[in-house]
This record gives sequence, structure tokens and C-alpha cells, in this order.
Amino acid sequence: MASILIVEDNTNLAYGLRNNLEIEGHQVEVAEDGRLGVEAARQHHPDLIILDLMLPIMDGYRVLRTLRSEGLEMPVLILTAKGEEADKVLGFRLGADDYVTKPFGVLELLARVQALLRRSAPGAGAGAPAVERFGSVEVDAASRSVRRNGEEVSLTPKEFDLLLALMHREGQVASRIALLKEVWGHRAAVATRTVDTHVSELRRKLEDVPSSPSHILTVHKAGYRFRC
Repeated sequence: MASILIVEDNTNLAYGLRNNLEIEGHQVEVAEDGRLGVEAARQHHPDLIILDLMLPIMDGYRVLRTLRSEGLEMPVLILTAKGEEADKVLGFRLGADDYVTKPFGVLELLARVQALLRRSAPGAGAGAPAVERFGSVEVDAASRSVRRNGEEVSLTPKEFDLLLALMHREGQVASRIALLKEVWGHRAAVATRTVDTHVSELRRKLEDVPSSPSHILTVHKAGYRFRC
């Protein structure tokens, strides 16, 4: 789908991000320090960069300043353990497009990546939709908010993550095991029945007729499928 450069010196974190992004269909490259990140951006011109601020050799601020000074305008998502307002403001002033503070949820990061790619896609402009819609429901992944018939719908964090996991499969069937792994991290303490319970709650809150859903569908002996 898109080419993404991860500039991150934490090997485990970089591997996890790369794995999840590749599952989503993206082409991913990893650079382990700021200097290598700049070189990779110059050479490959990725569609999006995920950039840690605390990097060896050349920190994320210098990387961002260098890229923007050279006219490289691909969206940049800052990834850092720093949470101070000043760090966030400086990142935006240097040209960052979004900001995620560690620790973060993978689905939140994937949603932000998708939103940035959508906004930067050719033809995207002021008239591009800011939210995804199905039926009478509007889902804003960036702000993690849901509205139905114009009214705010309160979803728990796991309900929202499950909704995104189903929507982002674009009609493909998702098994309960796959959803457990993506939304709950496939912890042994979580049973597959948990998925069914959360799906029931999503239907109750979002479907016009929960007992006969139009969007969150059961696929017999396989799992669930989302239909717009």
C-alpha cells in the first residue's frame, strides 16, 4: 500500500512496528539511528516516516529539521517517550505531522498512520473526508471518537480497537484468534468468548437492529466480517 520508514533505535519496538505495518500491506524499512534515517529518506523518499526523537548520532529533531530543509515533505509521525508540551510544540514547529507518546497502543498508531497517508494521498485536499462512515455511523480514528446519527457513542478502548480491526480488513474475514492477537495481544488470560462479547456490545451500540446486523457480520465457523 505505502512505503514507510521507521527511524527507531529500540530493536524490539522497531521489529514490532515493522511486523504490524507489513501485516497491513505496507513496505517497511528500518533505520537504527538518525544519520541512517536521513540517508534512507533521501534515497527512498518513503510515503511516511515514523521517527523517534531520542536517537543515537543524530536526534529526531535534527533529522526532522534536515529533511524539511532539503524539501522532503512526506508526513512524519513523531514517536517518543517524552510527553512534555514543549517537546510536542517543537516537533510541530520543525514540521512534524503527528505525535504519539510511548507507551502507545499499536492500533492507535496504525490509525494515525492511516490518517496521515489518507491526508497526503494524491488528490486529497480540503474536501477529503476526515472520518470513515458506514450506515449512520461516523468513526474518527485520529480522535478515537464515534458518532451515530450525529450523537456521540461511548465505546470502551477495546471496543474501539476491535471496531478498527474489523473495518481495516475491508471485508475480509477475521478469525477470533486473529482478533485476539491484534486487539488483546493474544494473552492466555483472554478467551475467544471475549471477542464475541465485545462484538455483541458493538452491535448493540452501532447497529440499527443488533439481532440482525448489517455491518458487523458473523461468518459461520470462521469469525467476523465488516461490511460498509
